[in-house]
Amino acid sequence: MKNFLDLEDEDTNLDSSKVVIVQVPFEGTVSYGRGTGKGPAAIIDASGYVELYDDGLKSEPYTVGIHTLRELEPGVNPEEMVNDVKEVCSQLLGKNKFLITLGGEHTVTLGAVKGYKAVYEDFSVLNIDAHCDLRDTYEGTKYSHACVMKRIIEEGCPVVGVGIRSYCKEETDFIETSSDVKIIHAREIAESGNDEWIRQAVSYLNPNVYISVDIDVFDPSVIPGTGTPEPGGLDWYQVTALLREVFEKRNVIGLDIVELAPISGMSGPDFLAAKLAYKAIGYKFEPEL
Repeated sequence: MKNFLDLEDEDTNLDSSKVVIVQVPFEGTVSYGRGTGKGPAAIIDASGYVELYDDGLKSEPYTVGIHTLRELEPGVNPEEMVNDVKEVCSQLLGKNKFLITLGGEHTVTLGAVKGYKAVYEDFSVLNIDAHCDLRDTYEGTKYSHACVMKRIIEEGCPVVGVGIRSYCKEETDFIETSSDVKIIHAREIAESGNDEWIRQAVSYLNPNVYISVDIDVFDPSVIPGTGTPEPGGLDWYQVTALLREVFEKRNVIGLDIVELAPISGMSGPDFLAAKLAYKAIGYKFEPEL
């Protein structure tokens, strides 16, 4: 089995590794383009070509140890998948691991958050995404990728959405009346001309933060490989600047990257997702490197 970054065995031992990569190739409720089930494997494959030395951090983050779990076999039922991911995450958190979960569709995040709720009493969720995902139901299920943040709020976790640029009237009404969700729109970021939006986002977050990166937050010119692309997205430096600030100012307890739908012959999106995961590891453990 390939591991994240194609590391040597001594750098991937589960007991000694501080980071665990959880792969969840689930795409049971996708509603437009397909292929997110192939996302985790594509990210793992691409990660073998990521340089281990991080030029921004001036260090090699892999030295903290990174263990890669075999892909979960979540089946086709989203509720069962959520419970499976919850169990895996809660067990690993009991071993004091920092988890990076690779989807799969965005519903995967609900399972991870449920696992974290078993360990952490109070945290907020930073949803870096093109969409709010705040519908109550979508296409007959409450466990749709379009409902994941609504379910997370029901778990008692406030949500901060950044990069948002597409949502329905139902979601608009919920945002206007709920104290559990804050939104920073992509257009606000584009019009700001500075980093004030990053400071605003951080100010909304609780001391403990779980981060979910839906790859469609990036502009389709950067990431065409996703099931629900939206024009007007963010770029690499905007997203990594936000991540670094959140890791510096808050206690990030976990992170996922979801909704990558690989395109045959186009490795750029896969590589970006892999490098983003590695960046997150570096930001988390920067003081120790």
